[in-house]
Amino acid sequence: MPPEHHQQQLPAVHEAYLPREHALHRPRHGKRQMTALVAALLFFTTPTLLWVFGVRPGEIENHKLASFPSLAGGFNFFTDLPTWATDQLSFRAGAIAAADGISRSLFGEDAPLDQGPAANAGPIPAPPLQQPGAPNTGPTAPSVPGSNQAGYRKVVQGLDGWLYYGYDAEAKCTPTQDIDTTLKKVNELRDAVEASGRKFVFAVTPDKSTMVPQFLPGSYPGKECSQAAAPNDWYKMTTVGRSLDLRPALAASAAHVGHPIYAPNDTHWRDEGGLVLTRALAEAVQPGSTSSWMSAPDGQYDAVADLPLLLGKSGVKTNTQYSLLPDGVNDRATGFIGSIDQPVQRKSGPLDGTVNKPTLVYGDSFSLASSRYLDAAFTNLTYLAYSTDKTTQAGAVDQFVNSQVVVLEAVERNVAGGLVPFTDDGFISAVKTALAAHPVR
Repeated sequence: MPPEHHQQQLPAVHEAYLPREHALHRPRHGKRQMTALVAALLFFTTPTLLWVFGVRPGEIENHKLASFPSLAGGFNFFTDLPTWATDQLSFRAGAIAAADGISRSLFGEDAPLDQGPAANAGPIPAPPLQQPGAPNTGPTAPSVPGSNQAGYRKVVQGLDGWLYYGYDAEAKCTPTQDIDTTLKKVNELRDAVEASGRKFVFAVTPDKSTMVPQFLPGSYPGKECSQAAAPNDWYKMTTVGRSLDLRPALAASAAHVGHPIYAPNDTHWRDEGGLVLTRALAEAVQPGSTSSWMSAPDGQYDAVADLPLLLGKSGVKTNTQYSLLPDGVNDRATGFIGSIDQPVQRKSGPLDGTVNKPTLVYGDSFSLASSRYLDAAFTNLTYLAYSTDKTTQAGAVDQFVNSQVVVLEAVERNVAGGLVPFTDDGFISAVKTALAAHPVR
């Protein structure tokens, strides 16, 4: 037999039966494979069996439970199946509590349950405990490597029990779009709105870590790079981007009430922040309109805090609500809006001190957290989230057309991180075309 033919022949026995020293030796993994298959079968069938016997999972984290993946999704069916199975484990809350208890007992600290990538959908609205519509939402972003410390956290655990949203730091360290590009696009949107005869107001709402830094821990992922980037970002947002600078008024309000106006266990400001934003917007649209305003504390309410949910826990924040009398006589403060994924319109009769032009607030969860007071100051107001997938681009553009004032409100971390869908070229082009065809004169 020719040598070359001999070299092409395969061994006559299975690779597993060759001597270990042989180059083609491949051990069998039958027992291990069977164990893995049984474990996988139990993992994926347990949620179904528990469902049959009446056990239901709960939303212990701050996102909606994953639905069963569609077979029409092709290979995505297999990649989405583990997420569904994990969310459907009814005993997961107990397991998380046990892990946290063990970590506290042995190491004196919480279990690191918030490591890993953050969900790009962000925290879902958390329900109030007493008052319908009390707001709790907040956007997040995918985790991107880049910190000089090991891994970003969904939640940064600060001093005296304070919690901070981890993306506050991550956004500034690893933006998906640089701040110069973001602000250039904001100004393109501004030009399109103003060219049509409409008023445009840009308001960046500060992160909690910006306004209440004193409870941040000495070290956390992204600390150095985020603190280095923040001053430059704010300079550009308030000069190039011509954003309202809410920081001085927020600091003055905190000094007046004698405590921080961001809750220790929530990423949003308290009602005092909503009043600050409302007053700033009213003055920007109609200077002098707030001279007749009166406001006073009007009781307290409890709501679910959003940051503990990201740790698999629960928490409550207590807020003081306020009245708002634009004319000094009639209280116009309303209930909070629960969702602005689709346009929400609020109308009321004009008073002294109110802004009466049709106004669009194209915003995020801080618009929700301020809606009680925005409703009091603006008599023809439409809310819409810029990050929603429940309203089409054409539907969003229609809200621009129907307004005489456009307020663009976005939280600092989203602007710094570039997670701002309103800077999309296609969206800006659509707004420009529609507004040019429907000018306000």
